Amino acid sequence: MSGWIVAALLGAVCAVLAIRVLTHRARRKQRGLLGPWPLRRIRLAELDPVFLPGPFGPTVSTEVSFIGRGPMHVPGGTSDGESWILAVLAKQATCLFEFGTCTGKTAYLWSRNASEHASIITLTLAPSQQHQYVKGPLDTQEDTRFALSESAFESFLYSGTPAADRVTQLYGDSKQFDETPYLDWADLVFVDGSHARSYVESDSAKAMRMVKPGGLVLWHDYAGHGHAPGVFAALNALATTVPLCLVEGTTFAMWRRPLFTPHSTTPPFRAI
Repeated sequence: MSGWIVAALLGAVCAVLAIRVLTHRARRKQRGLLGPWPLRRIRLAELDPVFLPGPFGPTVSTEVSFIGRGPMHVPGGTSDGESWILAVLAKQATCLFEFGTCTGKTAYLWSRNASEHASIITLTLAPSQQHQYVKGPLDTQEDTRFALSESAFESFLYSGTPAADRVTQLYGDSKQFDETPYLDWADLVFVDGSHARSYVESDSAKAMRMVKPGGLVLWHDYAGHGHAPGVFAALNALATTVPLCLVEGTTFAMWRRPLFTPHSTTPPFRAI
């Protein structure tokens, strides 16, 4: 093999390795290779003042009942920091809704930390309902595979615990879910179902109608093209009409509904 061919191959390998390193570094900094991601970044305390740190870091106001995951891999799981945020937010909420139950950990943490009068509702596709899943034209096969693998649970972390008494488990495909009984209902909606673009679009539109004025919608896994491309594409498109933000140090995108907005039957955003 001639020297110029060897040099070309080595150059190509070095270029690939350099791109991988730069991509990893960019993702850690929550930006793209060619510039920042479209969503404006905010600090955690801008999400909610309860997260304002004291001289020792997080204050006792953010103390919660908690189960971490440490180094364990958990299907569809939030990080320990993200789970803590969801648990803290539950302390202030009375009506909570989740798209995508998966292992049931978020529902369990909500039940443990919300007030005794709180209503916690979570929606998932049961294993026996997987045939109802409808892949959209822009959805990747990988997103579909992940969505169905995370809809394989027949019991959940909260099952068989006292927390189960406070959780209402709904089953069905979220595209077919009728959100009209929950218009303007929720203090907090967590969108963490299928990450396929068509499902993120559908779940987002419903979540934003369900949240009450002043309430909060959080999306999981906004982390660039290489992580969950359906989430990234759908939320970037939505952000052209709605002021979405990225919570710094997390994969949470957020939107807080303005206090003075029309009834949710005429939502304050363009359908996506």
